[in-house]
Amino acid sequence: MSRQTMFPKGAVKFGITPTGWVNDDFLDIDTGIPFEQIVSEMALAGFEGCSRGHKYPSDAAILKRALDMRGLVISEPWVSTYFTINDMKEQTFKSFEQEIQFLKEMQSGDLVLAELGGSSHQQPIALVPNAPKFSDEQWRKLADGLNELGHKANCHGVKMCYHHHMGTGVMTMDEIARFAELTDPDCVHFCLDTGHLFFAGGDNLEFIRLYGDRIRHVHLKNIRKEVMDYSLVNDLSFKEAILKGVFTVPGDPAGCLDFKEILQALADKQFEGWLIVEAEQNPAVATPLLYAQMARKYLEEVTGL
Repeated sequence: MSRQTMFPKGAVKFGITPTGWVNDDFLDIDTGIPFEQIVSEMALAGFEGCSRGHKYPSDAAILKRALDMRGLVISEPWVSTYFTINDMKEQTFKSFEQEIQFLKEMQSGDLVLAELGGSSHQQPIALVPNAPKFSDEQWRKLADGLNELGHKANCHGVKMCYHHHMGTGVMTMDEIARFAELTDPDCVHFCLDTGHLFFAGGDNLEFIRLYGDRIRHVHLKNIRKEVMDYSLVNDLSFKEAILKGVFTVPGDPAGCLDFKEILQALADKQFEGWLIVEAEQNPAVATPLLYAQMARKYLEEVTGL
């Protein structure tokens, strides 16, 4: 007798990012865990795939062999776009083409990207007060650039998923609404990040209700609300918030997000694709394998998968 599952079998795949082991924005958040241990622990925790991190081999063939041995595939590479600042369109397109080629070599994954022009999140400054506010011209350049990239992605058979992000010009629900209005839903999809949306004052269920048909990729990030509130009141930088422990995994009792209702809302919208655990944590404080196992066990309990 088969057990009931939240999603149809084969509809979703569970992955995890390496940000619990080592941070890609802040390279000094690192206890020295090597690539081989990172991906081995991902597989040991029961995940099917992973995003790429800066410790991964640059040679796609070497990387694919290492992942194949552990039963893992790539869920996504990341592309930073810079359409809203000067003289960066050519570099943005070049980075995009490189990652499309990487996906072809890896034979798996979606393309996840975000506009980082003027972003405050990698700077040692107050995160929210210094997030950019795009002018009408910047919005036009962003939408035109992403629509063009999205069409190219479609031509390659790749799902291009936009990641709203803390410290960027597409952060709040109002900014996301404008973004959705200006971009082509047939080629510019969404990567919902549950933690970033809540941190920015948004509602995950409302996001899913409004944009569920455009969500093709999901980052499951939990929030420690008391740390979030402290970070916002005290104008912490993104790095300071991470080091204080603002993010954690689904299933951590210290987190405040209800992933049962979030995942059910996605299932009700017939979501298909990657569900990626992502918790940017300090590995010196939060043992990576422990939290990876915590998240996977919880997701199995909730979804039946």
